Amino acid sequence: MAIRGRPRSFDRKAALERAMELFWERGYRGTSLTDITTALGINRPSLYAAFGNKEALFREAVALYSDNLRGPVESALRGELTARAAIAKTLYTYAEAFSRPGTPLGCLVVLSATDGPDNDDPLRELLTELRGSLQAGILLRLQFAVREKEIPDTVNIAALADYFGTVVYGMAIQARDGAPYDALIATADLAITVMETIETRQ
Repeated sequence: MAIRGRPRSFDRKAALERAMELFWERGYRGTSLTDITTALGINRPSLYAAFGNKEALFREAVALYSDNLRGPVESALRGELTARAAIAKTLYTYAEAFSRPGTPLGCLVVLSATDGPDNDDPLRELLTELRGSLQAGILLRLQFAVREKEIPDTVNIAALADYFGTVVYGMAIQARDGAPYDALIATADLAITVMETIETRQ
């Protein structure tokens, strides 16, 4: 009698990491259930037993990806003495993550966005919220800089946070298109000059 379900050697954590890489490389809609089961070495019933459906697996994969980046980014935003240094380290952290050898290029959260006209797509909403969390973190750091009189209170820091978020998303696309680490750093360095311009207004 055949034994159903996952093999005893099934490593759920390793499987989730592999699924994360698939979604990172191919996007949500570009990754089929066959792609997933083949890469993980399991059948569909085993996949459903371990993770639920494809959407549930994607949500876990995105959470794992975000958790891996959250620590370094939060450390950059909270651990540097100046806002300029914090922004610089944040951009450098993303540049390194987007171009790291041995991993898919770019950003899972930016590049795996679901397509189609349905604005009520729960996965699109999830990814939008995650992308917005970057600007929210930068905005908090800039608000602190204003309170500390590091930058003038006349600066539109909400727009500035959006600007740096846009730079990060642009670097993700650059990386996916093959731009090397040095090119991403050059983009980051140019963006950081905005902070230098603001600081000279004091």
